[in-house]
Amino acid sequence: MGVLMSRRQTVEKVQKVSLAVSAFKDGLREQPSTRRRAEVGGTRQGTLEQEVQEGEEEASAGPSQPEESSASKAAWERLRDGRGVEPEEFDRANRFTPPAFIRPKRELHDDEPPDISLEQREQVLNDEMCEICEVWTAESLFPCRVCSRVYHDGCLRRMGYLQNDSAVEVTETAHTETGWSCYYCDNLNLLLTDEEMYSLMETLRHCKIIPETCLTLDDFLHYKHLVHKQQFERPMAEAQEEQAALQFSALDPDKKGHIEWHDFLSHESIQLLQKLRPQNALLRLLTTKERERARTAFLALDQDSDGFIGEGECRRARHAWFRKHQKETPSCNVSISHVGPMSESSPASSGSGKSQEKTPAATEQEEARPVDWPGFLRENVAYILAARPNSAALHLQPPA
Repeated sequence: MGVLMSRRQTVEKVQKVSLAVSAFKDGLREQPSTRRRAEVGGTRQGTLEQEVQEGEEEASAGPSQPEESSASKAAWERLRDGRGVEPEEFDRANRFTPPAFIRPKRELHDDEPPDISLEQREQVLNDEMCEICEVWTAESLFPCRVCSRVYHDGCLRRMGYLQNDSAVEVTETAHTETGWSCYYCDNLNLLLTDEEMYSLMETLRHCKIIPETCLTLDDFLHYKHLVHKQQFERPMAEAQEEQAALQFSALDPDKKGHIEWHDFLSHESIQLLQKLRPQNALLRLLTTKERERARTAFLALDQDSDGFIGEGECRRARHAWFRKHQKETPSCNVSISHVGPMSESSPASSGSGKSQEKTPAATEQEEARPVDWPGFLRENVAYILAARPNSAALHLQPPA
């Protein structure tokens, strides 16, 4: 009886809030829109080169300069607040208010080794109520494959996070082994603290990267050269430039010739996490579902149950975290022992002739190096985190 009363009170509370929101929106309709100019300017798409060229043309024109400054400021604010790119046609009169993201804070014990046991399995439980409206409606809730949150598809649409093709993707994959990442887990940038986000924004400003624009290969390589020279005070080596080009290919799986802004931002976010945080701190970012998926993978690879696997198997596991992007095999937590080598057309293998030149003796030596459970987690944690976004891009390309 207590549970039923609690749910009824929750529904009544939501109804009251909905009435208040509707009344508030009715009042807003009578006022002129003050953000239309910023929204129109802040949602323009294109490559970095096109954006710079348009900016120079508008600067010479004169009158539109204030608008450009306002749009640029709004883009930087969205980047700082982790809100991402707002939809171009955002009908606010019929949508919920987007949530205010609170960036995490580092704790004193974050750098200490976490206790993640291989033998002690963890129970994976999803929330019972929708994260947005806080109403329980059983099978109509879509679970996130990373965290415990669940959502209604209608609530996601009213939030502006579910549009066109993405609605079909959520419906088809949310209840499968492939899964779907909610808007919290899909955005790797939200893992950064305020200080880390400030560091990333300063780097982007120094390299003249314009937020919410696409980057071509030349843009990406130029950016990587500047960052490397800024950090190490020497030019990037040829081998490092080739690796950056391979990473660009991994971020552009559809071969469009450019990478989307959210993919570039996720890649830079995970790179910054690797640079600033020790592996123990990264391990604390893993959710219960991700830890259980890692246990399942390790136990499947440990055929003799001695607590060790080979280095080659550990290396293949890094590729398997991105298995969700293979449409013909919609499963991301199936036994990794079923995952074969990367296909020749994959970004990680194309142009990687050096890996094909390995001698059999070197391969046998690599396969023979034992890796225990803690080592398996440390070597794979960055790739597990990088596999969170729904995008088909590989935000952290595993070495071949």
